[in-house]
Amino acid sequence: MKNARPTTKRKQQDTYTERFDARREYLTPQQLIVAEYIYHHRAAMMDKSAMEIAQLTGTSDATVIRTLQALGFSGLRELKSVLNHIFGRTLSSSARIASTVYELSPDTNASIGFVVDSYRMTCDLLCDDENRDAIAHATGLLHSAQRIAIFGIGASALLADYVSRLFNRYGKPAYVLNRTGSSLSEQLIHLQPGDVLIMMVQRSPHREGTTVLEEARRLNISIILLTGSRNSLFSHHADCTIFIPRSVAEERIPVHGTPMICLEVLVLALAAAEPATPIKTVNRLHELSASINRPRKKRHEPE
Repeated sequence: MKNARPTTKRKQQDTYTERFDARREYLTPQQLIVAEYIYHHRAAMMDKSAMEIAQLTGTSDATVIRTLQALGFSGLRELKSVLNHIFGRTLSSSARIASTVYELSPDTNASIGFVVDSYRMTCDLLCDDENRDAIAHATGLLHSAQRIAIFGIGASALLADYVSRLFNRYGKPAYVLNRTGSSLSEQLIHLQPGDVLIMMVQRSPHREGTTVLEEARRLNISIILLTGSRNSLFSHHADCTIFIPRSVAEERIPVHGTPMICLEVLVLALAAAEPATPIKTVNRLHELSASINRPRKKRHEPE
């Protein structure tokens, strides 16, 4: 374990470093071990308990808490709140989860407020003029499409599957591009001229997204982009972009239902644009379902 903090000067010290510099001489040897360890592993602290920190430093959880209090923190919750501000957008997925749950009070109302505020923000954004124009443009593209391809990986893969079923249920042929790695190529081969592509992506230009984008451009396919990043690489190549943040703050965990609100708007808008098609399709679905669920006749019963 390192016993001395690097002397390299930072352009701007963070709150933890400032407190550590100001109070380190007042720490006991055991507390100094804990404080040094936290300094060198700050990003990892976001999902650690006092007991886990104690095990990593060879001390006790009581020593960990006393160390934090000696540094001017009320406890582990406040430390994690400070670390969240230090790392900001660079937080990993696990750190985002940790930063969110530690910010919320044990009162369930805080969790309700976080999710509801995320949805409220999305609904307000969907209603602004820029997104209304983008949705109108997207509906026109979908209306003229032969088929609709929906791209999304990770959590968005589930959304892609769900919305493709909605489009198909309302009479518009749709399929998903929601695999990763080489398996995606087996889906991507079905992309054809005349299709329209809905892409759910964020800022990161991952290989799957860029490959789908390149194939769509090669086939001269129109692209509808749903993203929570105004600086997304993909927005430069999309025919229309609908801005849908997934959380009230970038350093918080995403609430994945927010793009679903937009997707359901697109499904309904398309259905309203050509109402005869969804009505005919749903009626036929009911007929097929009734046939499947019809009780089978017993062999001795007359035809």
